[in-house]
Amino acid sequence: MDAAIIGGGAAGFFLAIRLRRLRPDMSVTIFERAPKVLAKVKVSGGGRCNVTNSFAGIKDLVHVYPRGHRLMKRLLREFGPQDTFRWFEDNGVPLVTQEDECVFPRSQNSESIILCLRRAAADAGVEVLTAHAVRGVKESTGGRLEVDFGDAHAARTFDLVALTSGGAPHGEGHDWLAATGHKIAPPCPSLFTFNLNDKGLTALTGIVVKEASAAIAGTKMRASGPLLITHWGVSGPAILKLSSYAARRLHERGYKDRLLISWCGDSNAENVAKHLRELLAATPRKQLGTLRPFGLQGRLWNHLLQRAGLSPEKPCAETDNKGLHRLTSTLTADNYDIAGRCTYRDEFVTCGGVSLDSVSTQTLESRHLPGLYFAGEVLDIDAVTGGFNFQAAWTTACVAAQAMAQRTESI
Repeated sequence: MDAAIIGGGAAGFFLAIRLRRLRPDMSVTIFERAPKVLAKVKVSGGGRCNVTNSFAGIKDLVHVYPRGHRLMKRLLREFGPQDTFRWFEDNGVPLVTQEDECVFPRSQNSESIILCLRRAAADAGVEVLTAHAVRGVKESTGGRLEVDFGDAHAARTFDLVALTSGGAPHGEGHDWLAATGHKIAPPCPSLFTFNLNDKGLTALTGIVVKEASAAIAGTKMRASGPLLITHWGVSGPAILKLSSYAARRLHERGYKDRLLISWCGDSNAENVAKHLRELLAATPRKQLGTLRPFGLQGRLWNHLLQRAGLSPEKPCAETDNKGLHRLTSTLTADNYDIAGRCTYRDEFVTCGGVSLDSVSTQTLESRHLPGLYFAGEVLDIDAVTGGFNFQAAWTTACVAAQAMAQRTESI
C-alpha cells in the first residue's frame, strides 16, 4: 500500500507522520514543489510559530473561523488544541501559553517545530521529495490514482492521495480540481493590514492603542483588540481580524472601502459622551489638549481633537454640546478611506479553496475522486490570527490520516 502527500507544509507533514504511525506497513511520500519544506512554518508568528491557541473564552467558533466554523466545531472534537499541545510536548517540544492564549514553543523559535516535524517524519519512515510540482491527479487502473508531475518527472500511481498544498491566493493549481468536479470557492488573500491615505494619522507611526475596535462601514464586520498606527496606515490584531472577516468583500472592491475606528474599544457613544462630559466638568480650566481620556497618547488625542474641529488650547469649560458631539463621534466612529492592503510581514492566509461541499465532512475525502483527501489551507477553511490556522492544519490532517488508514483496511 502506498500514499502520496502533495504539499510539504504543516498539514502535509502532520498527515504523513500520523498515517505512518497508524499504518507502519504503508509507504508514504511527501511531494513538495519548492526546494524546501515547511517554509511557511519558518516565518509564522514572526519566526516564533504560533502553534495553536488555548481557545479559552471562545464562545462561538465563527469569531475565529470566518469560513469553515461549522466543520471545525465537529472536527476539533476529534483533535483539538489540547491534543496539539500534548502531541508536540510528547514529541520533544515544550510549549508555553501566553496571556493572550496564543501557544508558542518555549524556545520562541519556529525551528523547534520544523525540527520536530522533520525528525518525526524521518523516524516514521516518511520519504520527502522536493522540487516535485504536481499538475493533476486522476483515476488510474485498479482503483488507484495517478499523480501527474508534468514534464519534470514521470507520473506515478498510488492507492491514496492527500492534497495538502496550502492556499493559492491566485487560484493556481485549481484548474485540475475544477475539471474533476470539485467546487472551488474563489481564493483571495486574508490577514493583511490596511493602507490609509491620511498623512495626519500616519504621522503618528508607532502609536499603539491597546483597546480599539475597527469596523467596515455599513456592515456588521467588526473586530476588537490592539491597533497599531504605521507609516502606511493601520495594523495590529484588530485590523488583522477585520481583514479576515472582510476578506472577500474587500477583494471584490479592489481593497477600497470605508474603515471606522473606535479609539475607545467597544464603549458605545452614550458612555463615551458621559465620560467626556464628567471629565470636562471636573477640569473646567484645563486645556483640552492636556487631557488623556481612555488612556490615549497625547499625540493621538490632539490629532483626534483636530479631526473633531476642536483646538487643543481650548479650555474645557468652553466646549459646547456640538463640540462634545463631534468629539464623541470621532472617538467612537473615526472614519478613513481604505486605499489598499499590505501583507502581514512574510505571512499570508488564503480565503477560499476547495469547497466543503466537495468533501466528506466525516473523512475529508473527495466526493468526486475516491481515494483523494484534503487537509489544511487548500480547503475553504481559514481563521483569524492567533494560532487558529495552524490548529486547522493539525486537525484536518489528523482526521484525513485516520480516514486514510481505515480505508486501506478495505482495499
